[in-house]
Amino acid sequence: MSEYLADVQRYDARADADIVQKIVKHLGIALRNKDSSLVSCSDPKELARVREKWCGKKLGHNGDDSRCDEIIVKVCETMKGDRNKSRVTFYYLVAQHLGQLGDL
Repeated sequence: MSEYLADVQRYDARADADIVQKIVKHLGIALRNKDSSLVSCSDPKELARVREKWCGKKLGHNGDDSRCDEIIVKVCETMKGDRNKSRVTFYYLVAQHLGQLGDL
């Protein structure tokens, strides 16, 4: 858990450990596999999965694909310096941009 929090804090120094823990819990078994624990901004299928599963199902933005798409692109830009983009950090930043960290 501490490695996830440390990675998130690179982008938000005031990141709440409880919120990061909720994202880790939500992702569960996906974090055990290196490939599924990362987000690839160059893979359209991956970004569609983030939009559908995280923005849509978890954060409730099913009908607002364009807003989620804009935020996903923004997070990809924010994290472009990271070759391996942690899914926990990526999801945290998407929720933060949507103003929904408190809803997790």
